[in-house]
Amino acid sequence: MEQNMFMGVEEVRSILKISRSAAYKIIRNLNLELEKKGYITIKGRISREYFKEKFYGFGKD
Repeated sequence: MEQNMFMGVEEVRSILKISRSAAYKIIRNLNLELEKKGYITIKGRISREYFKEKFYGFGKD
C-alpha cells in the first residue's frame, strides 16, 4: 500500500500520543514554518517528510 505524502491530524495525534487540539496546533505551526520558506501548504495536513525532519531529524546533514 502506498503511503500518502501528507499526514492528517489523526495520524499526528496517534504517533505523538497527544490530544486532537495539540495535533492541530503542531500542524498549524509546522505549516507556518513552511509558508515562511515559500511553500504552499494544505490546512490540516503536513508533509510527511517535513514532519519526520522536525521530529526525528531525518534529512538533516
